[in-house]
Amino acid sequence: MATVRFYDKSHTPEGRLIYSVIPARYRGKWIFVRSSMCSAWGMCAGHIEDGETSDEAAARELMEETGALEFSLHRIATYSVENEGVTGYGRLYFAEIIHLGDIPEGSEIAGRIFEDELPDDLIYPDVQPVLFSRAVKWLREEGQL
Repeated sequence: MATVRFYDKSHTPEGRLIYSVIPARYRGKWIFVRSSMCSAWGMCAGHIEDGETSDEAAARELMEETGALEFSLHRIATYSVENEGVTGYGRLYFAEIIHLGDIPEGSEIAGRIFEDELPDDLIYPDVQPVLFSRAVKWLREEGQL
């Protein structure tokens, strides 16, 4: 079972930040994506490339995976996931998509759905509900839910 911990949104861990995860809404619905390599759903997310900031990775992944053309992006927290003695770090964001286009040609994403809550079939069922709940909590704190 994975353990997820949250830190201040500007926290820089001793280890490298690896992921940006971006729960996103469009017209009041949450958007979830499915990779062509997997049948389960997930929030928009991806690896931070060498020479790229977590903010840049979040914006890139959001565009590549959802087809977002115009959006607001908010950094919520830095997080860690410990699983079987290995710890990885990432940044959690929230995106409000204003204008949505098609999923870009050549994307690894095979589909997207719009839901009121998390789907049952999640790609990372130990981690994604915790990250999603933290994003919902942030939205409530900001008066956006």
